[in-house]
Amino acid sequence: MENSGPERYDLIIQGGRVIDPAQNLDGVRDVALREGKVARLAENLPRSAARRVLEARGKIVVPGLIDLHAHVFPDVGPYGIDPDPYCLHRGVTTVIDAGTSGALTFPAFRRFVIDRARTRIRALLHVVAIGMVAGSTPRLGELEDLRYCVPEMAVRVAEENRGTIVGFKIRFSRQYTASHDYEGMLRAQSVRDRCNLPLMVHIGNSYTPLSKLLPLMRQGDVVTHIYHSHRHGILDSKGRLRREVLEARRRGVLFDVGHGAGSFSFDVVERCLAQDFLPDTISSDLYSANVHGPVFDLVTTLSKFLLLGMSLSEVLRRATVNAAAVFDLGAKVGTLQPGAEADLSVLELQEGEFTFIDADGQSRLGKQKLAPVVTIKGGELYEPMEEASR
Repeated sequence: MENSGPERYDLIIQGGRVIDPAQNLDGVRDVALREGKVARLAENLPRSAARRVLEARGKIVVPGLIDLHAHVFPDVGPYGIDPDPYCLHRGVTTVIDAGTSGALTFPAFRRFVIDRARTRIRALLHVVAIGMVAGSTPRLGELEDLRYCVPEMAVRVAEENRGTIVGFKIRFSRQYTASHDYEGMLRAQSVRDRCNLPLMVHIGNSYTPLSKLLPLMRQGDVVTHIYHSHRHGILDSKGRLRREVLEARRRGVLFDVGHGAGSFSFDVVERCLAQDFLPDTISSDLYSANVHGPVFDLVTTLSKFLLLGMSLSEVLRRATVNAAAVFDLGAKVGTLQPGAEADLSVLELQEGEFTFIDADGQSRLGKQKLAPVVTIKGGELYEPMEEASR
């Protein structure tokens, strides 16, 4: 006998303002979840159709946020933070660890963090085998000794962990590279090409000018820390975008924010936005030295772009559908289309006066601020944790 009654869902998120840039959707909808997937978007779904209803009136409902650049390998080196309190409980359902581990340390990262966390973690493997365990310790860090940079090791570990490792990372700043950054880039290029996986490049205060490094990047590669105020940035001495930057974007190189403790200047962002150079993705570069400020979390970084004049939909696009398209994450995320993972972020757009601080210590006053209310991953609910709050 055919069942004519209402469909049964596990959860309905009811009455929120649903913003899904992947579908060009911005309106009040109910979102129904079933068996860990998005089942339906509609208006006025009956409450009786679900085992549980989450009231979201007055809130914003978006695809689970994706942070394309953070460091979530704790206790090995100075950078890593615990992923669940600072990502999943703050609106981020998927995080890309940007090179904290290298070939020698990745097995521990996978066993003790990736496989145990509730946050979905994908990794960019540092081309340098020790990863970022030495931080900026003089004479110990990364490319200061090219013996750490062994392409064969990176290729082997990446191939053994395909799906979890989705690309590679290399950092170019004098304190990590000495004068070896160009040779490091050639080795990173070799690893990228042999595995056919994208490469993320950290820029800022490098030994080699950016104009020599950018031509070695190809479509799908990512430049991160684009709005820093240090030497060899994307702006020239007159504050104009470098020709090589525009050429790189034209051939498909992507440009990511990567806020961090030292790589986000309000002044630089404003100069770039005035030249219509918006980021492709907005990421936090969240790690131990900035989780209590100036970064705090991804939603605070997103809020800074509201302050700088981008629309809410433009900002959210860069942490949902745009971020989902950069690497092969192995799951349908970044959208609320039926069949996608049941990953959602319920946010509040607070109104008032809020002080935001950039990585140079400059402050700006904003009138809006995004705050996490509840995160849903795979249909499970996670509220902000008190111990991870500001």
